[in-house]
Amino acid sequence: MVQLIVGEKGKGKTKQLLEKVNSEIKSISGNIVFLDKSTKHMYELNNKVRLIDVSDYFIDNPDIFAGFICGIISQDHDLEQIYCDNLLVLSKADLTNLDALLDKLEPIGEKYGVDFVFSLSAKEEDLPPKAKSKVIISL
Repeated sequence: MVQLIVGEKGKGKTKQLLEKVNSEIKSISGNIVFLDKSTKHMYELNNKVRLIDVSDYFIDNPDIFAGFICGIISQDHDLEQIYCDNLLVLSKADLTNLDALLDKLEPIGEKYGVDFVFSLSAKEEDLPPKAKSKVIISL
């Protein structure tokens, strides 16, 4: 399952994402990974959440990002959720190819039992159709 938290820059998406991940860690039995562009939020995350600074890796297009996600999943068979702050920046995607990226990630999540929660800086009305159906919070 893929869920999106959307809104313009500075509207509080990261805060919502951090609150969601920290509340989920109490109720799931598996592992959670949080992808970010730095380690800035390390102390805001529960210590059971694995933080990955994606800027350390050479991700320059959405296909490489999808492969990166597969690599994370392959290393942890107890992984249940992956959170990603600012999907468009980390994956190098944009609104024109967002649906294609989600089309790649959805079956990966289904096959391996991993749920994805992504934040992205965009107005809900500017999203492509498939992405609009995955919005859980719009700020």
